[in-house]
Amino acid sequence: MATKYDTNPLDPEFPEKVRAQAEAAAATSSLHVTNAETQAFGALPTAATEERTRRFGEADFQAYQQPAAGTYVPAAYSPANFTTVDQSSSRKVEKLGIPENIAIALPYIPWYLGLIAGVVLLVMLPRSETKVRFHAAQGLAAHVGILLVTFILGAIGNATDVADIANGIFQLVTTIMLIVFAIKAWKGKPVHIESIEDLTNWFDEKIDSKLLGNK
Repeated sequence: MATKYDTNPLDPEFPEKVRAQAEAAAATSSLHVTNAETQAFGALPTAATEERTRRFGEADFQAYQQPAAGTYVPAAYSPANFTTVDQSSSRKVEKLGIPENIAIALPYIPWYLGLIAGVVLLVMLPRSETKVRFHAAQGLAAHVGILLVTFILGAIGNATDVADIANGIFQLVTTIMLIVFAIKAWKGKPVHIESIEDLTNWFDEKIDSKLLGNK
């Protein structure tokens, strides 16, 4: 391609040739497109779409609920009915032949009856009757504690009338308390007197059938 430095004084037509070459080069380096029409592209091919969500019927749902062949299926869990757990009203106490709920209620009967019942139950029943022996020992401990407080208040009552009034109120309250305990034990509800727990354990350990010479 000719440049401005390419001069030849011996050729009188050299400037015209250079100009022609420059125009030819300019014509080939740039394209002049006029009145060109915009070409619209055809519709793009539709891409593959997901299938419509399948609507399950009741039969299909039940089919999916069924376990596959060979699958271990645990047994259905049924919660325990706590109203039927306690069977103390139907169970007979060994050597007594009376329902368990009656046996555990007897030691809480007031007016010395519960005291006697507690001693008899502890002496007669084997240690395998854990529940009945516990209530027998606890009822006995409750009666002993009430008798001890009543004796103290009675002794003080000889000197003042206030102690006699306190003794009467105490006996009334403890009688109601023992009746409530007896009813709760008869219904199979827990009865625990924490204040006499040590005395209860002592009675349970020391009083048994060995006192009658039985092994």
